[in-house]
Amino acid sequence: MKIFVLLMITAAFAAHSWASDRCSVVRAIRNGGVIGIKGYTLGDYVCLAYQASRYDTSLNRSPTEYGIFQINSYWWCDDGRTVGRKNLCGMSCRSLLNSNIGDDVRCLRRIVRDPNGLDAWSVWTRYCKGRDLSSYTDFC
Repeated sequence: MKIFVLLMITAAFAAHSWASDRCSVVRAIRNGGVIGIKGYTLGDYVCLAYQASRYDTSLNRSPTEYGIFQINSYWWCDDGRTVGRKNLCGMSCRSLLNSNIGDDVRCLRRIVRDPNGLDAWSVWTRYCKGRDLSSYTDFC
């Protein structure tokens, strides 16, 4: 009975989100041309994705954070409502909420080139920066 309830809860959650598996995220980041920018590793980016969203591509945690990397609508994308938005990635925030994370990685590449780099994300600074991140990429 407990297993049945757990499966029902999992199915209900899955119906409303698109969580990528870790190795799919690894592949998308490898193909996205971000590894090595400012010395960041594959582990840095996969750790960010996990800590920001638990690999949930449809996450809109707050009114201004979107997708697997929780990209901010003031600086990086256009949500149609954030006053003074800059849209430096030149994209709609809604495009960050689907299962194709290629566009998320392209925007990530733009963000990482900014002076703050991955330090723009407090979750990366707190949980990933300066740590052994090999477990995020092992067996992929």
